[in-house]
Amino acid sequence: MSGQGENGPRHESQTTEVNPDQSTLKRHRRSWWLLAVLFFLLVLLLDLAFRFGPELLERRKFDSHFALFSPIDLASLPTATRFDFPIGSEHGAMAYNAQRFTESLHLGDDLNGIGGENSDLGDPVFAVADGQVVTAREGGPGWGNVIIVLHAYPENGVRRYVQSFYGHVQTMLVAPGEMVRRGQQIATVGTGGGKYWAHLHFEMREFVTPYIGAGYRKETRGWLDPSAFIEAHRGAPDEDVGRSAP
Repeated sequence: MSGQGENGPRHESQTTEVNPDQSTLKRHRRSWWLLAVLFFLLVLLLDLAFRFGPELLERRKFDSHFALFSPIDLASLPTATRFDFPIGSEHGAMAYNAQRFTESLHLGDDLNGIGGENSDLGDPVFAVADGQVVTAREGGPGWGNVIIVLHAYPENGVRRYVQSFYGHVQTMLVAPGEMVRRGQQIATVGTGGGKYWAHLHFEMREFVTPYIGAGYRKETRGWLDPSAFIEAHRGAPDEDVGRSAP
């Protein structure tokens, strides 16, 4: 008679022993994964610094008026009593509008000399009114050199502010902080660094800070029809004294 006593089969509990080598390997894998993530983040930061560092330093160098103007700064602006067109004659003759405001989401007017193509390359660009230069620098991809002038003007007894924006210019003849007079040459017509036929991308804006932004946008709040604004602010006939002497 067989029994299951001392000499019978025994059910022994089985325990799983952790291999020390496997545990060490798992820790090493976690460490390598953490090092890989840190290395990726470091490379990403270095890449961002390489890409945007020079531009940020350049903007700090050229845009000393990027901050909001103080009430004293705004009060010191000359009052513009008349606005003229920026190329051709002060009346807009000898130039044509190749792409108008809001056409294909355009935020300004593309003004050309009447010869077309590059016939107006190097032609003078004039300040449309008295004011102060707030930006004169390379504007980034697609822009070439950009100049922004801030103007103060009276309207219905209220002192208002507007910017004139001159894009794709070739040579800049003014610097940030400089006061300019209506009809003063501030630049020459350019090609945006060789990207386009020569023309002036011209905007009028209800901004105070020298924001560059894009030349095309669906939302046009803050932008004005440049030609319509100038036509509406030509001033009295006795103020029509022509361009300033070079």
